[in-house]
Amino acid sequence: MVMSKPFATAPLGDGLAGFCRRLAAAARLVRTVAWALLGAFVLTACSSSDEEQDTFVSTEVDVLYNLAANRAQNGRWREAARVFDEVERQHPYSVWARRAQLMSAYAHYEANEYDDAILAAERFLSLHPGNASAPYAHYLIALCHYEQIIDIGRDQRVTERAMNALNEVVRRYPGSDYARDAQVKLDLVLDHLAGKEMEVGRFYLKRRDYLASIGRFRNVVDKYQTTSHVPEALHRLVEAYLALGVAPEAQAVAAVLGHNFPGSKWYRFSYNLLDDLDLAPESGSGDTARQDSGPDVGQNGGHSGASSEG
Repeated sequence: MVMSKPFATAPLGDGLAGFCRRLAAAARLVRTVAWALLGAFVLTACSSSDEEQDTFVSTEVDVLYNLAANRAQNGRWREAARVFDEVERQHPYSVWARRAQLMSAYAHYEANEYDDAILAAERFLSLHPGNASAPYAHYLIALCHYEQIIDIGRDQRVTERAMNALNEVVRRYPGSDYARDAQVKLDLVLDHLAGKEMEVGRFYLKRRDYLASIGRFRNVVDKYQTTSHVPEALHRLVEAYLALGVAPEAQAVAAVLGHNFPGSKWYRFSYNLLDDLDLAPESGSGDTARQDSGPDVGQNGGHSGASSEG
C-alpha cells in the first residue's frame, strides 16, 4: 500500500510564519541580515568526505533565528535545521532556543530526515514536557514513523511504531486537531498491518498449511475488526476449515460473514463453496448469495486452492 506524504504544518498557533512575523516587527532585517550573514556562514569541505560542514560565528539570537527561518521559507530544509540547531547551541537559555529545538525537528521532517526529526522532537519533549507545543512534538514523531511505512511485503516494525505513536497522540490529546488527524492515519496503519497478515495467510493457504493460515486470518478478524480486510479474512477461514474437513466451523464463519457483510463478494464466494458441498445456509440466510456465479470453485479435498481472488 502506497501512502502519500501528508501536509505537515509547523506547530499550531505558534508556527513558522508566526515566529517570523513577530521577529519582523523588530526588524526589516529578515532578508537583509540573512544575506549579510552569508559572509559569516562558511561552507568548508570535510577532509574525510565530499559532504559539506557548516561553521558559524557567534551571532545575535534574533539574527541567527531569522537566518534559519529564511532558509526554511525558501525550502532549504537541511540548512534550516542546522541553523536552528545553532540557535540552541549559541543561545541555550533564550526563549528562541526552545522554539528552535522544535523547528529543527520540523525542518528535519521536511527534509525527509525522519530519524533526526524524531530525535529532535523527543529531546524537546524531554526538556519541555509541559510546553504548549508538546502535542505538536508528539504528532510530529508519529508523522515521522508514518512516513516510513512501506509496502506490505516488508518488515512491519516501522508500521507498528507508527501505530504506537499515533495511539499516543490520540490518547494524550483527545479532541485536538492532532488527535483527529492521527486517528485517520491510525485507521490506515491498521489496514496496512491487516494487509500484511492477509498476505502471509494467503501464502500459507496456497501451501496448504491450513492451521498457520487460520492463525493469520483469525488475527485479522480479532485484532483489525474495523479494516477492509475482514470480509476476505472470514472467507479464507471458510476455505481453510473446509480444507481441514471441519464443516461446522466453516458454516459458523460463513454465517458471521453473511450476517455482517451480506452484500460482499466474499460472502457470495463462501456461499458458493458451501452450496457445492450441500452445506449452504438454510432458506432466508443466504438464498440470494449465488445470484452471480462468481469464480469457478473446485473441490480438491474440500478446498478451492485460490478459489476467489487470491
